[in-house]
Amino acid sequence: MINNDVLRRVRYALNLNDASMIDIFALGGYEITREELLKFLKKDNEDDFASLNNKKLALFLDGLITYKRGKKDDVVVKKAESELDNNGILRKLRIALEFKEEDMLNTLKLAGFNLSKPELSSFFRHEAHKHHRKCGDQVLRNFLQGLIIHFRKEDIQQDA
Repeated sequence: MINNDVLRRVRYALNLNDASMIDIFALGGYEITREELLKFLKKDNEDDFASLNNKKLALFLDGLITYKRGKKDDVVVKKAESELDNNGILRKLRIALEFKEEDMLNTLKLAGFNLSKPELSSFFRHEAHKHHRKCGDQVLRNFLQGLIIHFRKEDIQQDA
């Protein structure tokens, strides 16, 4: 999935404004200007679109974890992954939102996507584990759609 789409959907689902987004990036260790943020939020067919690389998305998601859960004093800050994949995005969102397995499955159900517990847990296993499975774009897209429904259900009902 395109990193810019993930950023836009998380922003919409959690109802984050520009100032909050800039703060979240800062919490992740990346100082971003409003102009740069707006370029990341544009669609790929718009003028001034800037592609969001894996490292910057990882820094944003790390900042989101701190923003939602608070800063931990005893945690060693690790470098953001340059090879962030859908599994890593799903893992970081799960941590930031403090979702348990049932919360994840219910969020997917909200988007009309059914997944079993073993299928879900396979996304969070170590890559060397025999039951590890890559998270596809469809799963991540449906999870993000479920987040929008979960957090913005009042807005969605008013639009209907």
